[in-house]
Amino acid sequence: MGATTVSRLPVDPGPAAWNEILPPPAPAGALDGPTTADWLIVGGGFAGLAAARRLAQLYPGDRIVLLEARRIGQGPAGRNTGFMIDLPHDLSSDDYGGAVDSDRAQTRANRAAIDFAAGMAAEFELGDEAFTRSGKTNAAATEKGDRHNRDYAAHLDRMGEAHAWLDAAQMHEMTGTGYYSSGVHTPGTAMIQPALFVRGVAAGLASNRVRIHEDSPVVRLARHGDWVAETPTGRVTAPRVILAVNGHAESFGHFRGRLLHVFTYASMTRALTGDEVRRLGGQPRWGVTPADPMGTTVRRIAGQGGDRIVVRNRFTCDPAMEVSEARIARVGRAHDRAFAARFPMLDGVEMQYRWGGRLCLSRNGVPALGEVEEGLFSACCQNGLGTAKGTLHGMLTADLASGRGSALLDEVMAQPAPKPLPPRPLTWLGANAVMRWGEFRAGREM
Repeated sequence: MGATTVSRLPVDPGPAAWNEILPPPAPAGALDGPTTADWLIVGGGFAGLAAARRLAQLYPGDRIVLLEARRIGQGPAGRNTGFMIDLPHDLSSDDYGGAVDSDRAQTRANRAAIDFAAGMAAEFELGDEAFTRSGKTNAAATEKGDRHNRDYAAHLDRMGEAHAWLDAAQMHEMTGTGYYSSGVHTPGTAMIQPALFVRGVAAGLASNRVRIHEDSPVVRLARHGDWVAETPTGRVTAPRVILAVNGHAESFGHFRGRLLHVFTYASMTRALTGDEVRRLGGQPRWGVTPADPMGTTVRRIAGQGGDRIVVRNRFTCDPAMEVSEARIARVGRAHDRAFAARFPMLDGVEMQYRWGGRLCLSRNGVPALGEVEEGLFSACCQNGLGTAKGTLHGMLTADLASGRGSALLDEVMAQPAPKPLPPRPLTWLGANAVMRWGEFRAGREM
């Protein structure tokens, strides 16, 4: 019988800015004392919430409990840049495309996840700020980036995917900056305010009788017939458990030595003044990913927290799954340079928030899915695409645990297991060296 003392709990550096710019939510409350459930979900991010919603659809009379170590929206789900991307997006490659057949399969799966997320947004009346299918643009700032974009557009042609080429003037019209030389716009991406989305889904699920407990990290998980999950102030007994903890699957004793723990970093400006908005020009909401995958992602947002700009770049491999505040400050200087280069008309606009977000990758780019022990299911390792892949893996793992098959489930589960990594020192040195070289080669795309 399995018994695991959880080796480490989540540590997220810096404030979750998307969450900070929203009004404080009413707390769901920590688990207090013993309880029982038909289903237990560990983790309140995209995968955990999708699993809870799917189980609530399948078993409306069952008792479903979800435990979140922190507050909903404070963890990685509230720290990404909010692109729910449908098309191939491989952080480890030199471009965003690959083989046509495999990319078509990935796209089908990602779109199933986006459809599922759209269903949640509609059911819980989240609004366009939380979720909208506005598409996104691959932006280039160099000749090399333009070539990347042309290669990407050609790959999309081979896939039969709709896209539009944007020249420098059109990019200027959209973004307000003359920094970009070209763009490839694709219509299928959903743009989300990640904290608003996950908080809204959690509130909607709670109104549908899913019991959600925040500030309730699982510190021990053991099977004595049923599974028993202990938190600092309570315990849940359930026959079936879904782990939706991404890289922390290792902390629960699974996939050890097979998961690569990476942090990425972002900064968000203070709210722009009316004069600054006029100086910037451009559209009030847009998002660009870099033509070079190691470059800078930029979003302009307008909503409850005001008109702001978010920049994200830099990646580091950190097997301990923690980074220091000094690291956040160092990376922040790179964000300031990227912001100043793109928006010289906004000289004097400061960053209000800086933070890091945890990613989980595998050596062969596959998830950590399946029944890892009797009645214990993993929906982990999203390979840098947590919004779409997390949603996909959560909903499919709920189907798997329910014994409900589908062609999509068969296709996703046919992927191999994550490959073993080299010994930790070699993994750390090698991964960071590859990322630093990639960032250097990105040039002005950073």
